[in-house]
Amino acid sequence: MSDPLGYLFGSESLLVGTLLPFILVLAVVVFVHEMGHFLVGRLCGIGVQAFSVGFGPELFGYTARNGTRWKICAIPLGGYVKFVGDINAASAPDGKAISSLSEADSKVAFHTQALWKRAATIFAGPAFNFLLTIAILSFFFASYGRVVADPTIAEVMPDSPAAAAGFKPGDRFLEVEGTKVDTFSDVQRIVNGRSGDELSFLIERDGRRIQLHAVPEVKEQTDALGNKIRIGLIGVTITRDSGNYRRVEYTPLESVGAAVVETGHIISRTGTFLKRMVMGREDKCQLGGPVKIANMAGQAAQHGFEWLVQLIAMLSVGIGLFNLFPLPPLDGGHLVIYAGEAVLGRPVPVAMQEMFFRVGFFVVLGFMGFVFYNDLFAC
Repeated sequence: MSDPLGYLFGSESLLVGTLLPFILVLAVVVFVHEMGHFLVGRLCGIGVQAFSVGFGPELFGYTARNGTRWKICAIPLGGYVKFVGDINAASAPDGKAISSLSEADSKVAFHTQALWKRAATIFAGPAFNFLLTIAILSFFFASYGRVVADPTIAEVMPDSPAAAAGFKPGDRFLEVEGTKVDTFSDVQRIVNGRSGDELSFLIERDGRRIQLHAVPEVKEQTDALGNKIRIGLIGVTITRDSGNYRRVEYTPLESVGAAVVETGHIISRTGTFLKRMVMGREDKCQLGGPVKIANMAGQAAQHGFEWLVQLIAMLSVGIGLFNLFPLPPLDGGHLVIYAGEAVLGRPVPVAMQEMFFRVGFFVVLGFMGFVFYNDLFAC
C-alpha cells in the first residue's frame, strides 16, 4: 500500500468517502424525525428526559436547564426522544414506573396526557420527515426549475411490449391506468413499478384517441449513481433531438405545491413496491438496509453536495413511511394502540400493550435482520 493515509482519509476512502456521508445523511434524517416528536411533545406540555441521535453509549452531550439530556451516541443507526414516564427509548409503557411517578412528573408524563396529544406527538416524527423532503424539493424546484419531457414517443423498441401492443413513434400518452399524464416522467412513474401487470394506455395518434394495453417487463438499468436497478419498461423512448424537452420554472409558492405532489408520488411508489414485494412480485435486492444506504451516500457525495441533499430527501420519506408501519416500537404501532383506545373509550390494558410491544419488537428485529442479510450476502 503506497499511500496508507490516502487509503484511510482520501476522498474515495471508506472513512471519508462512505462512512462520513452515511453518518451525515442518517444524522440529518434522524434529527429531523426526533425533533418532530420533541417539538410537538413540548407544545403539548410533555416532559422530555432525553433527546438522542444514535443508540448505545453516549459519546458526548449536555443537560439543558429544563432537565432534558441532549446527546450523541455511538451507534448512528437511529435515535430517540425519551419522554417522562417511558420505560425505554421506544416509549414502551411501564405500569410500575407510571404509578411511582411524583405528582409533578405525573402531570407532564407522556402516558398521562390526552389521547390527541399523544397521537399528535407520535405522528409528528414521520410528518417532519415528509416536511423535510418537501422543503428540500421546494428549494431545488425554486432554484433550478425542472426539465421535463412531453409524453410523445420518439422510438418503439423492436420485440418490446410496446411494439406488441401497437405503439408507434409520434403517439402521445394522455392517460395511464386512468391517470392523466403531462410528462414522460409521469408515464415512467406508473410503468416502472408495475412490471408484470397489464396496463391501460390512452394515447393520441393523428388527432384520434386510441386505447392500448401493454405489460411492462423487468429490465436491468443503471441509475444516476451507477447502481443496477430492475424496473418495469414497455420499450418506448424519447430523445433530446425530438424537441420534447422543456424547462419548467416555479415561483416559491408553486415550488412548494410541486414538492408536495412529488413527495406524494414517492410515498405512493414506495407503498406499491412494498406491497408487491410482500406478494413476491418484486426483487428483494431492491430493498436496501444500512450497508446499501452507506454505499449510496458515498456515491452521492462523489457527485457533489447537491446529490447528497437529494439523497437525504429520498431517505427522509422512506424513514417516515417505515415508521408508520403498524408495529411497535415504530410510531405506527403506537398509533394503533391509540386507535384502540379511541374505540374502547379507555386505555388499552398495560399488559396487552406490553405483549404487543414484545411481538412487534421481534417482527421489526426480524425485518432488520432480513435487510442486513440482503446487504451483506444475498444481493
